[in-house]
Amino acid sequence: MEIGKGDGASSEEYIVLRRGLVQVCHRNESGAWKCCVTLTKNLHFDKYYNYVVLGMLLCLVSSLVALSRLLMEIESFYLEKLIVCPELAKNDFYITGESYAGHYIPAFAARVHRGNKAEDGIHINLKGSAIGNGLTDPAIQYKAYPDYALDMGLIKKTDYSLINKLVPVCEFAIKLCGNFASEMASSLLYDHSLHIYLEFPNFKELIFTPHSAFYIIRFSLKNIIARAGGINYYDIRKKCEGSLCYDFSNMETFLNKKSVRDALGVGNIEFISCSPTMYQAMLVDWMRNLEVGIPALLEDGVKLLVYAGEYDLICNWLGNSRWVHAMQWSGRKEFVASPEVPFVVDGSEAGVLKTHGPLGFLKVHDAGHMVPMDQPKAALEMLKRWTKGSLAEGGKAEKLFAEM
Repeated sequence: MEIGKGDGASSEEYIVLRRGLVQVCHRNESGAWKCCVTLTKNLHFDKYYNYVVLGMLLCLVSSLVALSRLLMEIESFYLEKLIVCPELAKNDFYITGESYAGHYIPAFAARVHRGNKAEDGIHINLKGSAIGNGLTDPAIQYKAYPDYALDMGLIKKTDYSLINKLVPVCEFAIKLCGNFASEMASSLLYDHSLHIYLEFPNFKELIFTPHSAFYIIRFSLKNIIARAGGINYYDIRKKCEGSLCYDFSNMETFLNKKSVRDALGVGNIEFISCSPTMYQAMLVDWMRNLEVGIPALLEDGVKLLVYAGEYDLICNWLGNSRWVHAMQWSGRKEFVASPEVPFVVDGSEAGVLKTHGPLGFLKVHDAGHMVPMDQPKAALEMLKRWTKGSLAEGGKAEKLFAEM
């Protein structure tokens, strides 16, 4: 089961751009075909798995109560599928997703696991979860922004020192769950970031609005992007084009055709790639740490794979690596000490892998935020090996992560 991003972005994006299950094209002015995904990259993940893409509920109101309700809705959805198709009940079950799904995947996996142990309803044969370029532990991940930007040459050392002064402010705001502003946060701003305050006089207003931690992070990200020359924050090798840094116009036009809406049974609801209303509703949830439910899964042998394209800034590999390495569980010491091995696909190194027991971390080469779109062959091979328990095959041990 692939869980959609849930931060206002459409899950149809997964079907078209990331997994290649559908291809949407149009003729340009010269008469040539322009497609969202080229045919040679369309590997059809559904040929290897019973594949379900699940979007988020439009009526979702962000709160802990709503999260609990959402998990129940997701579980009910899947259980209904098992009732209709009982032959699937014995199949291994994996939960996957990318980006903001890094919030929902650990929570849903923990809910399924608790239900199984309590023998509550139909047993779901949960084997593992995979999170790609996800947002799971914001307090650790967002601290990596300046480090990643400096390492990748996006900013200069002077920029790094300036932006890094926001880290203690952000840490404090996250401790407040990012929900409320305070005079203490303003005091920290003056103490640690006076030069930024003088350069951007409206910054004080950001501190005194709701969701302060989110706005501090967005402010830091915008500064990195501006200093790097307007890069695509999903793939730093590219320039940002449009409000979402990618052109989704083909997909929007196709899905808004009356014949398509009728076939999908959505009536006259207009399709948009990203809903501002949904996005704003999720801000309260944004800074919550969802790593907390993962250790119990690992202790019971439920696998977790965290993978990240090396050229993504917004949910970069460094921040993901840090929260995975910092996670407290019985195998942490062995995982941290485990060697890197090359992840080899068709004789070439497609990434760098660390594994111990049920936990794995893969840094994917030549990919940004959307690994299945940028490296579809490597992404599919990753899932196939992981589900078969042979993820580390083909690599030889090398050095430890230098950053650790």
